[in-house]
Amino acid sequence: MNWIKNFVRPRFPSVFKDRDETPDNLWDNCKKCGEMIFHRDLIAMQQVCPGCDHHMRIGAAERFKALFDGGKFERIAVPDVPHDPLKFKDQKKYADRLKDARTKTGEKDAVQVGLGKIGGRSSVIAVQEFQFMGGSLGMAAGEAVVTAGQTALAHNAPLIMVAAAGGARMQEGILSLMQMPRTTVIVQQLRERGLPYIVVLTDPTTGGVTASYGMLGDIHIAEPNALIGFAGPRVIQDTIKERLPEGFQRAEYLLEHGMIDMVVHRHKLHEKLAQLLDLLMGGKTHETLPAE
Repeated sequence: MNWIKNFVRPRFPSVFKDRDETPDNLWDNCKKCGEMIFHRDLIAMQQVCPGCDHHMRIGAAERFKALFDGGKFERIAVPDVPHDPLKFKDQKKYADRLKDARTKTGEKDAVQVGLGKIGGRSSVIAVQEFQFMGGSLGMAAGEAVVTAGQTALAHNAPLIMVAAAGGARMQEGILSLMQMPRTTVIVQQLRERGLPYIVVLTDPTTGGVTASYGMLGDIHIAEPNALIGFAGPRVIQDTIKERLPEGFQRAEYLLEHGMIDMVVHRHKLHEKLAQLLDLLMGGKTHETLPAE
């Protein structure tokens, strides 16, 4: 606080009231190029920097709004799972970490499921919220992926998985790792029914997610410059004691080496998904949502 406020404010409080109440988050800066962006412009751009085209991380609510036709969808409830089953504690109690993550994101856990339409076709989308403990795969997240697959089967609809994770949730130990085979089974059930399973890999998608449902899609799409891999590049470089190629584990590198099918800009993702679903499902009948 400057000297004017220190001495004048008690006599003229109304002069400074509006200034003090002005939000301090009207501007954001791009983490890649540093450009300052007005928050409303950034929202309109779906968190894509207008200067360098850097794709920033976005949450489940924003994903659903951008990918479903007209932003209309129905949230699918996910069954509850045991809370802190191992009573885990490191520097902080796991229960407290969950509480903080729920307060921060407004979500119960890392994966959210929605049912709506893409290109007029009933579709299910599951989104990993990276802001929730790094999108880590735990019991609740695994249950959400399974629920998403079951919902797709019930509606004879395709499933789109938007992945973003740092890996398995260590606070749940083996119970977390068990979600890898569980999610693999539901993907297989979709395949047996002939329903498309499309994975959208965003920054970052690593660890147990990459080792399970993250790389089992019929088609793999990545956002530009997304980090995709199992172990991180730093770990790999320290292990093999060799310098890694430029852009290693980035979306464009993986596309060049045949690990993914396409890199799609966030602004064109809805259109591309609609096109792919038409190609994959053809003239197959599909259930439509009830009229509102």
